[in-house]
This record gives sequence, C-alpha cells and structure tokens, in this order.
Amino acid sequence: MRTLKFLLQKEFRQIFRNKNILRMMFMTPIIQLIILPQAANYTIRNINIAVVDLDRSTYSQKFVNKVLSSGYFKLAAFSQSYDKAYQLIESDKADIIIEIPQGFESKLNTEQSQTVSLSVDAINGVKAAVGSGYLTNIIQDFNGQIRLDWMQPSKMSPMPTIDVESSNWYNPNLSYYLFMVPGILVLLVTLIGGNMTSQNIVIEKEKGTIEQINVTPVKKYLFILGKLIPFWVLGVIVFTLGLVIAWAVYGIIPLGSIALLYLFVSVYLIAIMGFGLLISTYSETPMQANSLTFFFMQIFNMMGGLYTPIDSMPGWAKVITEVIPISYFIQVMRMIVIKGSHFHDILPHILIVLLMGIVLNTWAVLNYRKTT
Repeated sequence: MRTLKFLLQKEFRQIFRNKNILRMMFMTPIIQLIILPQAANYTIRNINIAVVDLDRSTYSQKFVNKVLSSGYFKLAAFSQSYDKAYQLIESDKADIIIEIPQGFESKLNTEQSQTVSLSVDAINGVKAAVGSGYLTNIIQDFNGQIRLDWMQPSKMSPMPTIDVESSNWYNPNLSYYLFMVPGILVLLVTLIGGNMTSQNIVIEKEKGTIEQINVTPVKKYLFILGKLIPFWVLGVIVFTLGLVIAWAVYGIIPLGSIALLYLFVSVYLIAIMGFGLLISTYSETPMQANSLTFFFMQIFNMMGGLYTPIDSMPGWAKVITEVIPISYFIQVMRMIVIKGSHFHDILPHILIVLLMGIVLNTWAVLNYRKTT
C-alpha cells in the first residue's frame, strides 16, 4: 500500500504539472457539450426548394403556400421551366424541384387525379430522404383538404372513423437534446479515459523514466494501478462536470438514481482505461498510441449507438457492438436519465462491462514487461 501511495503521488504530480492536460480534460467537455448538441441535430430545416408552377391556378398557389409555410422549406426560386430549375440544383442553390404541370386544377376537377413531379438532389442521402418525406406528407395532407372541400355534407352517409391519439413516453416533447446530450457525454468520458491512459506508459518510455521504474521491486499490478487510479478520479470529475452542464444549459435532470449513474461510470472507466493502458503497453511512441486510439475511438463512436440505432445495423455489426463497452454506457445513460430505470434493469450491462474491465486490465498487466 505504501508503494502504491508513492506511485499515486508521482502520477498526480505529473498530471497537475502539465497544464495542457488539465485544460484538455476540463475545457474540452465544457465546450463540446455546449456546441456539439447544437450542431449534431437530426431536425433538417431550410431545405432549398425550386418551384416550377406551369399552371398558375388557385389550387397550385394554395399548394405552394402550404409547402413554404410548413417551416421546413426555403424558396430558392420560382422558375419558368424545369431546365432552369435544374441549373439551380447543379449550382447547389436548390435541393428539391417541385414541378406543377399545366392543367393541374382543371384535371383535378374533371378527372379527380393529377401528378406532381419531385426531383431531389440525393448527394446528401439523409437530407434527400427527409426532404422528400416532408413533401410527401404535405401532399397527402393537401389531398385530404381537397377531398373535404369537394364533399357535400347533405349527401354524405355516416361512415365510421378511427381517431388516433398518441402519447410520447419518456420524452413527451420529443426533445432532441434529451436524447443526444447523455450520449455525447459518454463520448467525452470515453475520449478522456481512453486517450489519456493510452499515452501514459508511452510517455514514460519516451522520457526514459520507465527504465528507472523497471529496476525497482515495484510489482506490475501496482504499477498499472498507479497509472489507472489518477485518471479514474479525473474521469469521474469530468463526468460530474458534464452532468452539471447538462442541467445548467439544457435543463436535463436524470429521472433515475444519480448514485446508479456513478456506479456504472465507475465500472465503465475501469474498462475503458484498461483498454487505453493496453494500447499503451503495445505502443513504443506517443504517435503510435495516438493512431491506435484514434482508430478504435472512431469505431466506438460510429457503432456505439449514438448516431445510428443498433437495432437497424446488420447482423455482423450487432455482434461487434456486443464487445464495445461504449454501446452499453450509452444505453445505460439513456435508460437512467430518460426512463428512470432501476438497478435490476442495468445489472446485465454492469456485469458485462465489469467483465470487460477485468479482461482488459489483466491483459495490460500481463503484457507489460519489466525489462532493463
């Protein structure tokens, strides 16, 4: 225990001596938690639309007004022909062209059907899918309004109708921040825990101080613990800072137990820091450690379930997510913060991440060789 105490004193002194590390560990979460949720927004608005109205009738004007008043579209131009509107797409000034054919209103009155042409710039697949989806819903709603206008109430026979009443559980206002902020906090804790520890042993190698430690009778597991504990403490502090920002900036208060959150983050930090220490034992230079950490962190971020639901991934990808600790942390954060889940709900996640932590840290201890 006395040896461990001296190792911890050494590590904390090195950390607090390096002002850049402290700035990165505490300023980065503050800046990213305020900026990232504002930028990484799935609600797509201001879709540029070019209108080609060849009919210029009352119905076509009502239809165009309905599209533009929806709040999702911004008028790029009223074009005289499709070819001129297409030039706007080629110059990136329009995302969608909506073409209303000549005789739009008269054909509706005589044949009770008409076709509207939509041309979508699909370079950005997400924007194209969402924009065309918005327009399809608007067209269906406009179509329903026309039918109601044409119906004669006196001649209508009573028909059964089904009214749908929906309620949004756990997130009644469909707040995007309530969904994203906990996940982004997980990414920040992962970045701090994994990246900082991956540099630890490598920096000792680069400075040559590792040789001084290797000739001492310090046990390997005590050496690894001395590297792990300081960043575990700092990781918990960063997590606390993130919770405070989520409450102060976005008004997010966990529905579940905050103590349960700290229990899981304590176990999770052991796993992710064990992963960082393992990378550090395999690397010879800080650049190697940075490259390996960046490679794995990209996989964690994209396959952890923050941006893409795990259920929508192919089978092989779901198998990979089962061995990625961040996927369990994101699930638990949303379960506790949004749903108010209890201990028995997250117990399987705790056990899996704890097993990962034991395996990774044991691997790091065995892989670290004391050589002179």
